[in-house]
Amino acid sequence: MRAIAENFRFCLLTLLITGAQPKLAVADKPQHGLLTRTDGTTSLPITSAVDWKKRREEILQGMQEAMGPLPSRANLPSLDPRWEEEFAGPTFTRHKVTFVSEGTSRVSCYLFIPKGVREGTAPGVIALHQTVLEGKGEPAGLTPNKNQRYGLELAERGYVVLAPDYPSFGEYAHDFDADDYQSGTMKGIFDHLRAVDLLTSLKEVDPTRIGAIGHSLGGHNAIFLGAFDERVKVVVSCCGWTSFAKYYGGDLTGWTSARYMPRIRTAYNLDPARMPFDFDGAIAAIAPRAFLSISPLHDDNFAVEGVRQTIAEVEQVYALVGAPENLHVEYPDCKHDFPPEMRAKAYDFIERALRPAAASPSSLAPAK
Repeated sequence: MRAIAENFRFCLLTLLITGAQPKLAVADKPQHGLLTRTDGTTSLPITSAVDWKKRREEILQGMQEAMGPLPSRANLPSLDPRWEEEFAGPTFTRHKVTFVSEGTSRVSCYLFIPKGVREGTAPGVIALHQTVLEGKGEPAGLTPNKNQRYGLELAERGYVVLAPDYPSFGEYAHDFDADDYQSGTMKGIFDHLRAVDLLTSLKEVDPTRIGAIGHSLGGHNAIFLGAFDERVKVVVSCCGWTSFAKYYGGDLTGWTSARYMPRIRTAYNLDPARMPFDFDGAIAAIAPRAFLSISPLHDDNFAVEGVRQTIAEVEQVYALVGAPENLHVEYPDCKHDFPPEMRAKAYDFIERALRPAAASPSSLAPAK
């Protein structure tokens, strides 16, 4: 009932502000191809970058139908960063910082600042963790899992890195049933937008060079952040996605807890065919910005078949907007993991997007 009331409140507020009729979420709204859009009654082909912008808005609207509306970013409160701990590494300083996302919600994160960086020159990266109790501590290199230390390793390469907790992990206690969101996923997206606000506010960071990287939970959260935040110029998602139809054979139960998207059950009856968005659309919404998917051949969570079957249409979108070189997919012969050779490719990809003058020749293969 709380979710229904909140959706009604949002729609009513839209009506009062804009004078437009509120657009209510529709439970049965099957997907159509990325390169077609609808005017409400007719499917229209996408033939230009201008058309694609309209289709992109449809995709973002579909994501919000499943996740709940993205809150307004007008009149945001002060971030009020609180610097709680400091550790001097050999090439960087690691801080533990909390910041205000909204209301009384404070996000805890680790922040790495390279030593000797000149003001306004460093690229910044948001490093999002997988499903692990330690949350931000894992990409920060504070757990035994060496294959998840991508935040630490990017800091060692000279990036300003911010690794935040996702709600309910690490030090971020959160009651999903008591907040104003229809999904934990949208709460995470809003928090990550605020994390980009913090990153771009730092004097060391060049705000035009921001990236996002994540594995598993962090992998799809990096996609969602990139879709909604055009400040993010490069996204790396490892083991982060497959088509809904190929997720555990189309069983979407794993997506439906309060931590993720409960409307997948309540509005769409766990049916991939009824979902108002899919991951190919979320990724295409990042175009023409750079996107790398690392999709292992033996990932038990996110089946590679769903990646292979849908990436071709994403390639067409990147070609349409004139940036085919900005889309890459790697298919390593491994399980649900982020092994060293794939992390090296990820760092090379980020380097070419955010520091092209310093990047080494790439060994990345085109998407297939």
